[in-house]
Amino acid sequence: MHPAEPTLPPSAPTAPPAPAGDIPALHWSGTALDCSGCPHTALRAEGGCEPGRSCMQDAYARRIDRFFRSHRHLAALHLDHPYFEVRAIAARYVDVFQLGGMLADPDETVRLQVALRVPQRLLQRLLKDPHREVRIRVAQRLEAGELAGMLRDNDYEVRQTVARRASVGLLTLMLHDADRQVRCEVARRVPLPALWTLVQDNDAEVRRIVAERLPPALLSALVGDPDWLVRWHVAQRAAPGLLPRLLQDLEPEVREVAAARLAPVAAAFQNQEAEAPHG
Repeated sequence: MHPAEPTLPPSAPTAPPAPAGDIPALHWSGTALDCSGCPHTALRAEGGCEPGRSCMQDAYARRIDRFFRSHRHLAALHLDHPYFEVRAIAARYVDVFQLGGMLADPDETVRLQVALRVPQRLLQRLLKDPHREVRIRVAQRLEAGELAGMLRDNDYEVRQTVARRASVGLLTLMLHDADRQVRCEVARRVPLPALWTLVQDNDAEVRRIVAERLPPALLSALVGDPDWLVRWHVAQRAAPGLLPRLLQDLEPEVREVAAARLAPVAAAFQNQEAEAPHG
């Protein structure tokens, strides 16, 4: 016969006091922890869990995580637990094929964890998730060629994430996005000739990025830009033939850059003149 499974005596303390500065141990429902009501009571007697440190009934996510990290095989038993933190943390440790049923979990924290792990074919089902953080995670994980369904997302951070990863073909569809941060991401990646479209963008930050990326021969379109920082970037990169125009700029910083770049050209010309034979 096998010996009886050890259990805690009824008079055992429910939870030791938390170390100084730590969050007190508390049941996820807001009541005091009571190990006698836990389905894993036997683990405490075996040293497999410890109230205030490793406990799946605690309200503190870190202690729940410690529990499931040590007992991964128990995570699948709690995918429908009433406390969202338990479900979310259990979702980190179960096999991915068990996550399909959690795609419609009522809590976005749980769906966020699911979005981190589900295969691509299931990730598609979260494209229209009601919570922006979940959709951002989806945009970070979807294959670049599958992001078309998120180009018109109503949250700019979702679209910004899409712009960081989308294929060139999709990027051109975002050239006129309503949010400047999204257009900035587009400007950093889109190639010519699409980049040329952003020369006329109504936001100076977008045009500054364009000035940093356009070929020097095309920077004449930005020499008279109303934003002095755009002109400053132009002065840094423009072909020498454009620099005399920038010597007349209203901003001293722009004139200084243009003059500094022209100085070696002028010096070289003077040397050539000095070395040329005189008749």
